[in-house]
Amino acid sequence: MPAAIPGAGTVLRPADVTAAVAAGARFLVSPGVTPALLGAMDDSGVPALPGAATASEVMALAERGYTSLKFFPAEPAGGVPYLKALAGPLPGIRFCPTGGITAQIAPRYLALPSVACVGGSWMVPPALVAAGDWPAIERLAAEAATLTV
Repeated sequence: MPAAIPGAGTVLRPADVTAAVAAGARFLVSPGVTPALLGAMDDSGVPALPGAATASEVMALAERGYTSLKFFPAEPAGGVPYLKALAGPLPGIRFCPTGGITAQIAPRYLALPSVACVGGSWMVPPALVAAGDWPAIERLAAEAATLTV
């Protein structure tokens, strides 16, 4: 897949940043941040999508220059109503909600002006992975790629 851009998700520690970049990751995603992880992400020179779930976390990341953030865990944190309220006073921030997102509710997130994209694992259900049913996974992924508001 020559057009694919490799990235690394669920980056949790500075060592994960180092390993991901060494393996060729061209972007990093974390569910949240610690000072050490954020420092490693900043120093890596690779674009990062750090996770945030509160106004204070969003503001702290914005203060460091991050304007695109992972909103995690989206559904348990309050879903669309919470993200809409969170984004209201923070208009310069774009979010990628993940955590509990399904094909059925993704369009509600995508309808928010503050949402750039959504992430989820509904297109790779464990049963299909275990069965090696790659055509079914490919169909689910293709359907996910067509989601709109």
